[in-house]
Amino acid sequence: MSTVNSATSAEVINNLQKTSSSGSPKAMEMGTQSSFLKLLTEQLKNQDPLSPMDNAQMTSQLAQISTVDGLGKLNTTLSTLLESSQSGEAMQAAALVGKGVMVSGNGLSLSSGKAYGGFELTSPADKVSVTIKDSNGLEVRTLELGDYDAGVFNFAWDGLTNNGSKAVDGSYSLSVKATRGDTSLSPTALQLGSVNSVLRTSAGSVSIDVGGGKLVTLSDIKQIL
Repeated sequence: MSTVNSATSAEVINNLQKTSSSGSPKAMEMGTQSSFLKLLTEQLKNQDPLSPMDNAQMTSQLAQISTVDGLGKLNTTLSTLLESSQSGEAMQAAALVGKGVMVSGNGLSLSSGKAYGGFELTSPADKVSVTIKDSNGLEVRTLELGDYDAGVFNFAWDGLTNNGSKAVDGSYSLSVKATRGDTSLSPTALQLGSVNSVLRTSAGSVSIDVGGGKLVTLSDIKQIL
């Protein structure tokens, strides 16, 4: 009686994975199918005539090869979708070059007696106030802005201090306080930036330069002015 040299299902999978480790998606698919058919043919040729492969074993191997093929095609599809999404994100970001945007931060730049900032509320507030400080941390101006619904808002500072004098142009900082009744809220301070450039990393992610060495993503932009 001849010796039985039957390849196991694990060997089938291992061979398929080795075959599909290089080459284009189409070549991978053809290699996978070809390897499986060769292995299956060898199994059938060398099986023990007195103990042939049963239907359950054949079905199991067919199911496993289908799973491997399916995973390979799924990975290819996901890679294509990811690349398409990243390209679309880069195009969206590129359209913002030269525009002003509001992002999280407490910087405030006074130029020609004008400065613009913003804030984000997650719930309505009865009272919102903004405190502006100079580079030494000294209070320059407090703005009482009134009540606001939840959302993203911006404000303008005319450059005047609390005593009515004009503040010098330069860099300042802001902090935002908000209350609803006796409850203190947690607003987010926003600073104005100008989109200078769009950077795409080797990993495919997109970073946006909004000035001052600050890099943000599209999701970090709260408002486009």
